[in-house]
Amino acid sequence: MASAENTPEDGTYTVPQTETPEGRKTIRKAIGASAVGNATEWFDYGVYAVVVGYITANFFPGGDEGSGTIWALATFAVSFLVRPLGGFVWGPLGDRLGRRKVLALTIMLMAGATFCIGLLPTFSQIGYWAPALLVFLRLVQGFSTGGEYGGAATFMAEYSPDRKRGFFGSFLEFGTIFGFALGTAITLFLQLILGEQTMNEWGWRLPFLIAGPMGLIGLYLRSKLEDTPVFREFEDDAEAQGAGSKLKDLVSQYWRPMLAMAGLVIALNVANYTLLSYMPTYLETRIGLSADGSLTLILVGQLVMMCLIPFAGRLSDRVGRKPMWWTSMGGLFVAAIPMYLLMGTGFVGALIGFAVLGVLYVLQLATISATFPAMFPTQVRFAGFAITYNLATAVFGGTAPLVNDALIAATGNLLVPAFYMMAACLVGMAALPFARETAGESIRGTDLPGEPTAAERATSR
Repeated sequence: MASAENTPEDGTYTVPQTETPEGRKTIRKAIGASAVGNATEWFDYGVYAVVVGYITANFFPGGDEGSGTIWALATFAVSFLVRPLGGFVWGPLGDRLGRRKVLALTIMLMAGATFCIGLLPTFSQIGYWAPALLVFLRLVQGFSTGGEYGGAATFMAEYSPDRKRGFFGSFLEFGTIFGFALGTAITLFLQLILGEQTMNEWGWRLPFLIAGPMGLIGLYLRSKLEDTPVFREFEDDAEAQGAGSKLKDLVSQYWRPMLAMAGLVIALNVANYTLLSYMPTYLETRIGLSADGSLTLILVGQLVMMCLIPFAGRLSDRVGRKPMWWTSMGGLFVAAIPMYLLMGTGFVGALIGFAVLGVLYVLQLATISATFPAMFPTQVRFAGFAITYNLATAVFGGTAPLVNDALIAATGNLLVPAFYMMAACLVGMAALPFARETAGESIRGTDLPGEPTAAERATSR
């Protein structure tokens, strides 16, 4: 780490520069610390999504298969109820205590809760205590995730050079898809090696247990970094410390970017949880693909998305964030129905349909860490991101698998996920004109990125 960052003479901390070996090393560490933690978070969601059948059999037996799946998906959704609470707690703490300290706590909670799911006794062993404990651990996961994702995105954005924020920030989302893909790959491998009966008896536990070591690796990487240069500069500025950073200041002064971001998050996460979390259940229970075929298809699509994310992030630095979002949401709106119709034709059609929708979604996904943190100034960045993101996600994101499955069951229409995605894209397209283009803009200081600073406004008078 550049020594100039530690003892600045002018009160300005230098963001690590890619032109120097030490700067590149620091950025790689920041990317690793952010991405591994994010991968751990999404590893859990990926694993839960692909083992829903085993969760149903072990925690929600009895009744017809459809009702058991609904209960398992409802348990998936329940963690999102407390994500806003996590945002309200962790966000302001991250703006007061620093990004790194909060991220160390959230990754320990997240990984610990996921690990404990792998140790839970089943319904046949302790009855209704089993699903109750599962719900409790899902709530712990949701509470910790309320700070993890917003904090990791803020951390990465504040460590990145302004003109390369899209590229470096995209590696956080690389970690997102890596977590999903790792959960899918491990579950598929175990199914092939152990067989369905053994997986149902105890094999389903193994993917959850892997989260423990992953969390320790993430914690270690985060402990080796100082807090972001942007936050340390703010922390040392006595005048900036007086800027409003309380919740009432966030809501009263920054409700416009909060509303714009909420609309974008609805579009983003309905697509995310419909494509990545609900798709395995959809392909198996609604399209009739085998469990192995479904996981193979999802894994191939996720690997393609992973390869494209850094390129999409770099492209957003050149053309801007908003053109990427317009293309993604417009493309998803037009392609949703044709691609879901194609999925119903069999494995090859499902693979093509999922890949097309996944590639279009990547254009949003790759820019999250560059777009959302830049919608708020330093003193409320963590809180603004965490609270807004998690409120919108709680209502429209994590509930997407449950809503899709319940509506398909009620209507018999297999195109429900396409309609739901299209509606969410319309919300996002209505919100996007109210978001500022911040590609290349500085995110330092207590002014909104993209707006003239207080000094510039005074000079222009």
